[in-house]
Parts: sequence; C-alpha cells; structure tokens
Amino acid sequence: MIENLEKYPHKLPFSYYLNSDVIFLAKDLLGKLLYTQIGGKITSGIIVETEAYFGVQDKASHAYGGRRTNRTETLYTSGGVSYVYLCYGIHHLFNIVSSVEGEPHAVLIRAIEPAEGKEIMEERRNMPVSKAAISAGPGSAAKALGIDASFNKKDLNGSEIWIEDHGIRYSEKEIAATPRIGVAYAQEDALLPWRFFVKGNKYVSKPNKI
Repeated sequence: MIENLEKYPHKLPFSYYLNSDVIFLAKDLLGKLLYTQIGGKITSGIIVETEAYFGVQDKASHAYGGRRTNRTETLYTSGGVSYVYLCYGIHHLFNIVSSVEGEPHAVLIRAIEPAEGKEIMEERRNMPVSKAAISAGPGSAAKALGIDASFNKKDLNGSEIWIEDHGIRYSEKEIAATPRIGVAYAQEDALLPWRFFVKGNKYVSKPNKI
C-alpha cells in the first residue's frame, strides 16, 4: 500500500463529496480520473459516463422512501465513500456516495476510458484496451479497475480507491443527458434525464447516441 499519497496532489478533497446537488456532481465527475490500488498495482480511468440517484425521493434509488437495509445503509453515511453492490448476481457496480450524512444521494459510474495500468486492465478483462467493451458499462468498468464487494464503504480519500481532477473539462455541448438505464420500475422517475455521458467517446455504454 502507498502510505504517502503526496505524489497524487490532484485528489478530490473530502468537501467535494458533501455537495447536496447530485445532478451537478454526476456531470462534474465526467473527466475526473478514478483510481484503484490493489496489491500495489495502480489502475485508473477517465470517467465518461455517470448516473445520478436522488435519495429518498427518487423511485430509482435503493434508498427511495427512506428504505434502510444492510445493503443500503452505506448510502446514508456522509459523502466521500464508495457504495458497491452486486447486480443480477454477476456484476459489481461502483457508486460514489454524496451529500451529508442521512441524505442518501449517489452517483453510479457507468463507464471509464482506460488511462493508467492498461495492461493490468487487459488481464482482468481478458481483452485489449482497444475494445470499448473493456470498460463500457458499470459492471465492465468495475472489473477493469478490480472493484468488487470488498470495496464497499471505502474512504474515497484513502489509498485503495480515490478520484483525481486533472483539469479535463467538457462543455455543455459535449455532454449528453438522457434517461437512466435499467430503471423502468421507477415509473415516471425512469424518464428523468439523469444519465450523463461524453458524446463521441467510444467507451460509453450503449445507447451512446442521442
């Protein structure tokens, strides 16, 4: 493990995650770099696709209506920790918990563009980074970065998983806003345009056009 992360001066401060505007965060996280360190091996990817989940009032959220279970309890902690859950019994999905304690907002990371440690990602996914499938979609992005259930409730300012700002910015014209994927059960909330992605980036999951 890296004991001193001074070599990573671009880490997002804890205060960043306390923002109560999860829609803003979901868009602002585009272009940020998500890092993991596992067994001394570091991998990272540029976040190119996200989805916002607006806590107790969002029918698509695991915390809708104030639901609290062993799984969702992580969502109610103060922002700046990871929320990882198993989807369909197969894929681990990585979310960033945001806002203050008791307000269960979260941003799902749906896709990354491989940056550091590409060979490690290729080994984990058994495919070359030239293939978009290596990290397109939340399950694939998590696998590429080595994220599994053990990453649930990790401090995003720690040395195992963190996010950095390298100054990559996208204009409003470069960002698409569409309904979230796989939340048909959320009735009218399924239509909310809270999925954001970088237009033209090949690592964005399908549908990647508007």
